[in-house]
This record gives sequence, structure tokens and C-alpha cells, in this order.
Amino acid sequence: MPWYDYISYFFGAAFLVNAIPHFVSGTMGRPFQSPFAKPPGEGLSSSTVNVLWGAFNIVIGYLLICQVGNFDLHNPVHAITAGVGGLLMSVICGRAFGRFHGGNSPAN
Repeated sequence: MPWYDYISYFFGAAFLVNAIPHFVSGTMGRPFQSPFAKPPGEGLSSSTVNVLWGAFNIVIGYLLICQVGNFDLHNPVHAITAGVGGLLMSVICGRAFGRFHGGNSPAN
């Protein structure tokens, strides 16, 4: 399998993980940070913008995982590659969004 398939699986999982906070916040009717806010990534975007941004991330994640190469969830290398991409994006999102929602230094 070509090396770029693994890169695709890694970033596909990252896109899928990034879709979660945007799509969920948007469907709950809550504003949330997005690249389209002012300032980008820090200001709040409408719930509609976040639903659309989340859906876009889902489509890109799907294309990168399901349409590139022959992804097999039973293949440990494929699963680990996607898992590492998803985990890394989860940590990045948690740190980035935690700045705005108190997750980086929770009150005791």
C-alpha cells in the first residue's frame, strides 16, 4: 500500500474528530469558534455556520478514509494510523477550545 494512503487515513480521522464539536454545538443551537469567526478560530460563529462546517469536515474525513486506498478497520496498521490522527486532533481541539471554555484549568 502506498505511503500516502496512511497520510490520508491520519488526516481523515483528524477531520472527523474536528467535525464533532462544530456539528454538535451547531445542532444544539449554540455559537462556537470556527475559522469563519472574527478573529478566526477565536470569535464565535452562528450555529448554522458550525453545522455546515462540521458537515464539511465529515465529508472530507469520509473522502480521505473511504475513497483513498482500501481502508480496512480490521487491519491494525490502518486502525492505528487513523486512531493516532483522531487522538492528536482531539488533544489539539481540547487545548484550543479549552482556552475559551475553561477546560485547560478547571476550577476545583
